[in-house]
Amino acid sequence: VQLQASGGGLVQAGDSLRLSCAASGRTFSGVGWFRQAPGKERELVAVMNWRGGSKKYTDSVKGRFTISRDNVDNTVYLQMNSLKPEDTAVYYCAVSYSWFSGIKERDFGSWGQGTQVTVSS
Repeated sequence: VQLQASGGGLVQAGDSLRLSCAASGRTFSGVGWFRQAPGKERELVAVMNWRGGSKKYTDSVKGRFTISRDNVDNTVYLQMNSLKPEDTAVYYCAVSYSWFSGIKERDFGSWGQGTQVTVSS
């Protein structure tokens, strides 16, 4: 699967951004957004089952971020509201070829290039 992420940028705290990731190639089961801040390990932000729509978010973004998909365009989105400086990171989209409730980062087999999100205070 080829993944093309876009939508990052420089915003102020409290602003919103929407990231997009277009997927092409073989079929997949799950999609997700991950992020890596400077000096930190990459972490799961939000993942969802492509067919059934079940979703999981990391605690720090619950209520602020929403993952969604467009089945027609094979695009996954991450709507980020009420952004905070601690959301500053490189954001990556990825897909998995299986789906289960305890899915983790290591289960995602194809990754897109990152898109930088910078939130100023």
